[in-house]
Amino acid sequence: MLQVDHVNAHYGKLQVLHDVSLTIQSGERVGIFGHNGAGKTTLLKSLVGDMPQLEGKIRYQEHPIVAGQVHLNVRHGIGFVPQGHNVFRELSVEQNLRIAGLMHDPAYAETVFGIFPILKERHLQLAGSLSGGQQQMLALGMALMTRPHLLLLDEPTTGLAPIIVRDVLASIRAINQNEGTTVLIVEQNVQATLKQVERAIVLKSGRVIFDGPSQQLLEEKSLWHLF
Repeated sequence: MLQVDHVNAHYGKLQVLHDVSLTIQSGERVGIFGHNGAGKTTLLKSLVGDMPQLEGKIRYQEHPIVAGQVHLNVRHGIGFVPQGHNVFRELSVEQNLRIAGLMHDPAYAETVFGIFPILKERHLQLAGSLSGGQQQMLALGMALMTRPHLLLLDEPTTGLAPIIVRDVLASIRAINQNEGTTVLIVEQNVQATLKQVERAIVLKSGRVIFDGPSQQLLEEKSLWHLF
């Protein structure tokens, strides 16, 4: 589904990704981990074409990802949820969803409500008045309204209470299992996320140093050598 070959990414003279190569198969749930500054967010931005200074090749379903052309790349079925609560705060929950789905099927909001029942309960409430966890669910729902085949998530549990982290991660797993959406999730909450994904990729200083089953990392007593 997604092929990354020998990718280098730069911010000006600073090189952040170094010769990154990986393959993502359709239907996978993959966690991307690493210390701050390891290149996790840069990798996601590269996959959606939001890194104009890019070397190497990225192909998604046989379409080349064009650097600096996010609006073209997402049309092939890529959804990207950046870090933070990316919602229209002055609009209602339902309005947020229907705006996100204008170019697809606004009626798909009912399916999103099935995944996130709390959004159904609060469909008339202003997005800005929702809790942090509810806003994150709405941001995920808005991404789903674009009907992506591949969903890229950048630290969706940042700032959330542990019980809400569990709910958000469980919802992400449900999206994968029920909708067939391939999920790549960048997270600092390593242990909780490893329980919800099948595969783990660890970046260190912009290089892939581990790519394998998440269970393998869960069974290790300490992950400090990776970070």
